[in-house]
Amino acid sequence: MINKITFQYISFTLLIFSCTNQKAEQLKNEDIKFSSTEISQKQNKTLLPFKDSIDTKNTHPEKLLEFAKTLIGIPYKYGSISINEGFDCSGFITYVFNHFNIAVPRSSVDFTYVSNEVKLSNSKPGDLILFTGTDSTKRIVGHMGIITQTVDTIKFIHSTSGKAYSVTETPLNKYYQGRFVKIIRIFK
Repeated sequence: MINKITFQYISFTLLIFSCTNQKAEQLKNEDIKFSSTEISQKQNKTLLPFKDSIDTKNTHPEKLLEFAKTLIGIPYKYGSISINEGFDCSGFITYVFNHFNIAVPRSSVDFTYVSNEVKLSNSKPGDLILFTGTDSTKRIVGHMGIITQTVDTIKFIHSTSGKAYSVTETPLNKYYQGRFVKIIRIFK
């Protein structure tokens, strides 16, 4: 039998595999049994490599954004990092950064632990913007994008399962403001 704390941790762990929590919601009611040692090992494998910062390998944010914008219109596909099939939000981020040989976490929630948080008012193009999943009452990172503009209106590029259902550039509107978690500065 799974105790409540273990069940909550397993539910949280399932969220790291997706930008949305839809799949996690489907799986959370299944009878999943992990020992505390297995959970500990999984956490260490997933979270520790990116705990401090990400090495950008002297890539300039302008070049990264220029490349990211070439992907506008690529369809959304849950769990994918394939340009041929589509991207989920973290798959898009992974694809863009890997193009420049920059290793990043594969799941949006793992970016929670990357250092160099900055205030929204100090954000600049190239910074990562993190949001909750579609349920904004659960303050767990479940979606993300890359800031593209900070003059007049903040805009970000991301792969969305929403109306656009593709890689798109979106203003930081009321909907996303309600889901906002934090900004991470990747480029120093």
